[in-house]
Amino acid sequence: MIASPMIARVVDAPLSVAEHEEAVADKAAGAVVSFSGVVRDHDGGRSVAELEYVGHPTAEQVIRELAEEFAAREDVHAIAVSHRIGLLGIGDVALACAVSASHRGQAFAACAELVDEVKKRLPIWKRQVFTDGEEEWVACP
Repeated sequence: MIASPMIARVVDAPLSVAEHEEAVADKAAGAVVSFSGVVRDHDGGRSVAELEYVGHPTAEQVIRELAEEFAAREDVHAIAVSHRIGLLGIGDVALACAVSASHRGQAFAACAELVDEVKKRLPIWKRQVFTDGEEEWVACP
């Protein structure tokens, strides 16, 4: 059985991990594993006020390709993955992923690897604004 991505998008609206988990629900799946990448209040010993993500025009295509690649894995039932762009505050979800698979080991592995590949390959840049007013850009792949 070859699965297909249920959600694969780059959006400028709040993300719901629960929506991603619901999207991958499958009666044949023995496990659903999800991940929520959340904006934290610090980085490298500095206090962070907010983040801004800016995506390249190909970002949506890249995230779809990644989701399809992972959905094609043996025993994966469904994939849902979204990355947010725009201005985000502390506690906002920047990356939401969910994977359903036949067994927990496959679901955990696929979800962890999907997160790593999104961070590695998705053409999105991050601007961190620190509480002291300074900012820095973090390059994408």
